[in-house]
Amino acid sequence: MEFLLQFCDLVTAFLLIYGLKRMSSPATASSGIVLAGIGMLVVTLASFLYVFGVGGEARAHLPVNLLLAGLALLLGVGWSWWRGERVPLTAMPQMVALYNGMGGAAAAAIAGIELLAHPDVSNVRLAIAIAGGFIGSFSFSGSLIAWAKLEGRLRKPWRPRFLQLGNGLVLLVAVASGTAMPALLPNPDLLLLFFSFSLLFGALITLPIGGADMPVVISLCNACTGIAVGFEGFVLNHPALMIAGTVVGAAGSLLTLLMARAMNRSLGNILFSNFGDAGQEASQVTGQLKPISTEDAAATLCYARKVIFVPGYGLAAAHAQQKLYELAKRLQEEGADVKFAIHPVAGRMPGHMDVLLAEAGVPYEMIVGLEEINEEFPATDVALVVGANDIINPAARTEKGSPIYGMPILDVDKARQVYVIKRGQGKGYAGVENPLFLADNCRMVYGDAQQVLIQMLQSIKELVGQH
Repeated sequence: MEFLLQFCDLVTAFLLIYGLKRMSSPATASSGIVLAGIGMLVVTLASFLYVFGVGGEARAHLPVNLLLAGLALLLGVGWSWWRGERVPLTAMPQMVALYNGMGGAAAAAIAGIELLAHPDVSNVRLAIAIAGGFIGSFSFSGSLIAWAKLEGRLRKPWRPRFLQLGNGLVLLVAVASGTAMPALLPNPDLLLLFFSFSLLFGALITLPIGGADMPVVISLCNACTGIAVGFEGFVLNHPALMIAGTVVGAAGSLLTLLMARAMNRSLGNILFSNFGDAGQEASQVTGQLKPISTEDAAATLCYARKVIFVPGYGLAAAHAQQKLYELAKRLQEEGADVKFAIHPVAGRMPGHMDVLLAEAGVPYEMIVGLEEINEEFPATDVALVVGANDIINPAARTEKGSPIYGMPILDVDKARQVYVIKRGQGKGYAGVENPLFLADNCRMVYGDAQQVLIQMLQSIKELVGQH
């Protein structure tokens, strides 16, 4: 039996690592997700083999425990299947945040049970269990706050005075109670104090964060969940949990650092700088927005030789990715060179725009990243922005008082002509005015992105038919 369990762990480890490797490319990501899912299925089913080794007093509780495990699996699989079938792509970041939180909560629950039931293990295992419990609690409460922000339940960052001091005191209590645990266990009151302040710390750290930093927060919570699961895998002496947690934690940590670097900010600056605080000074943006009709914008696009599309969250909200790709193919038929420019933090979670465009069937060679595409904007006839704002804001280059100053952006303002499709005149997710919209080479096309793109396609069809 031991050999079979170890073999299942080995198969699971291979499937998780190989699946993650395939997720690194949009072309193989789908099969990578399936392989990783099969790995989780294998290790979940294999865990039931432990029932054959149960002995002593535990055997008397075996029927009830099996019933509870089966019920938990049934509820978990049923809910995730039902929800996964129905969740719209615009709500995917919220779903990812919730799943991150559930992973962190599971790791924290394992830590709590182990600390209460087996306080006489080695100090190393106790320390790892405590660290996993703290990180898992932090990830759970932080992910729930991220979910509430993305869902619109919390619309404004919460930044009271002396928040950083309060965070420091909460962290101090959590660390002190965790440090005292090896000498005082089993102690339910101490455990309650430790987990309460760990949860509170995760919530307090996430509440002030807003704007374009949210994708980084989700990535960080994902990394923390992986690390916590890896720690608890060590405590349980479960190789599959250790490997899965380590892989997720390492991948999430690298992604978090890369995204922070893409914003030209440190992780500490993102977590503790109150990004987007209204108290920060920024120069007044003056000028007038210049609307243009959909037909006139379509006419310019029809005769353009080089076009770059810049998708943002508005594209996802309007479910317009398919129409945008149809427009790209139509312009290519007219001889235009068309590309899609992707900013690393576009949307509300890592890779949000890549997923949308992949769903629409956009070839990967048409999708270009920030560093490669920026040098092409000065030679671009038309840059068409669909629902993006902060990632094209030139204030990030020029306005030292702007909260987004220093963040690399797509140099859309350097294109010969810019069209921006927007529902209205509101600010971006970071709450910062965008001087690009007032520039001489920029015109605003107001309306729902999908309807605007449909009208553009119709206008181009009619225009080409006249010749």
